[in-house]
Amino acid sequence: MTRRGGMTRRRFMRRAGGAAVAWPYVITSDALGNANNAPANSRITIGMIGVGGMGNHHLGWLVDDKRAKVVAVCDVDKTHRDRTAARVPGGCDTYHAFEDLLARSDIDAVLVATPDHWHALVGIAASKAGKDVYCEKPLTLTIAGGRALVNAVRRYGRVFQTGSQQRSDRRFRHACMLARNGRLGRIREVHAGLPGGPSGKWEENVDPPPTLDWDRWLGPAPWVPYTPLRCHGSFRWFYDYSGGTMTDWGAHHNDIAQWGLGTSLTGPVHIDGRGQFPTDGLYETATRFDVTYTYANGVRLHCTSHGPGGTKFIGTEGWVHVDRGRIQAEPTSLLTERFGSDDEHLYASLKHPDNWVAHKIDWLDCIETRRRPITDVEIGHRSISMCHLGVISMRLGRPLRWDPERERVLGDDEAHRWVSRPMRPPWHL
Repeated sequence: MTRRGGMTRRRFMRRAGGAAVAWPYVITSDALGNANNAPANSRITIGMIGVGGMGNHHLGWLVDDKRAKVVAVCDVDKTHRDRTAARVPGGCDTYHAFEDLLARSDIDAVLVATPDHWHALVGIAASKAGKDVYCEKPLTLTIAGGRALVNAVRRYGRVFQTGSQQRSDRRFRHACMLARNGRLGRIREVHAGLPGGPSGKWEENVDPPPTLDWDRWLGPAPWVPYTPLRCHGSFRWFYDYSGGTMTDWGAHHNDIAQWGLGTSLTGPVHIDGRGQFPTDGLYETATRFDVTYTYANGVRLHCTSHGPGGTKFIGTEGWVHVDRGRIQAEPTSLLTERFGSDDEHLYASLKHPDNWVAHKIDWLDCIETRRRPITDVEIGHRSISMCHLGVISMRLGRPLRWDPERERVLGDDEAHRWVSRPMRPPWHL
């Protein structure tokens, strides 16, 4: 296993200023280095943890960016890790346990694309190991896990990008700029449209495939017998591992609502959720839902599976509706609105027309400059926290009062216990 030595400019900057970070709304200069012309001794060495779905998808842009070099991949399914390693030019090392990958001193950063219930544990361990992190959304399985992750990232001075990449899309940014700068008048309400969830089917328990370490895949989740429906591709429909479309897509469209409302570092104070759940089959998460979030200023966000997708800001003087690949507004002149020096300019992460790629470029830029990226860990935590609160309200069948400062459900001890979950030993936060 090759070890990289020497003190490059990038490593010197990391050691000299790793914990000193700034929070810019606008990046006014290019980051050190260039994706198409990076000195060989300044390449960012990357390990990938979880490469079955999104991890394998992300590999393409990593191997295309000359600043990055993938040196290791990790997955509890040998099929996944061998397939991904074979796509790395020149090959790379493979690992079964993420702890072994994180122990390597020559790895600068990791991309985490495990199932949701692993995100907090892997992200915390990576931060302690001195690695910068790109973590797929939904950021965490629980609100408590998210807070523990934020604390670890801050304590160890890491650069952490949450994979809610819509913030790196020009259309979503423009819509939020309209909302934040009064072009819609006073915001009256916001609509977030998410897909509904599947109802699933019954499936017999079987032995896991010999390439999969099922006990390790479950990790902190309760032990259950293996069935393919619980694992690759469909784990999101079980509450032990995820929160259904409410957290999967909510981490996108509710995140944009928070950005446009200026509430990215706080959250709602009242949550009223209603959901329909599967009555047959193995899946557990809601198939249909309506959740109303109320903020301290009285603005309401309606998150539903019944309406059009995307995020719609409705003001006293107009509206804007943005979704992937399209933006609409009334009056239509809002679509070409320009913003001046007196306006609030939101963080711009727009160095590539594909927001998936632009989001990762922003992460690499911030690794080099030590800035906080566009979807910093606290932002990712706050956006998924409101999604978790919607799930809790739906499952309990009653509204919640929430204190976003203390991150506590008020006047309902049973509901507050759902902010955290027990973990199967030996795993713990």
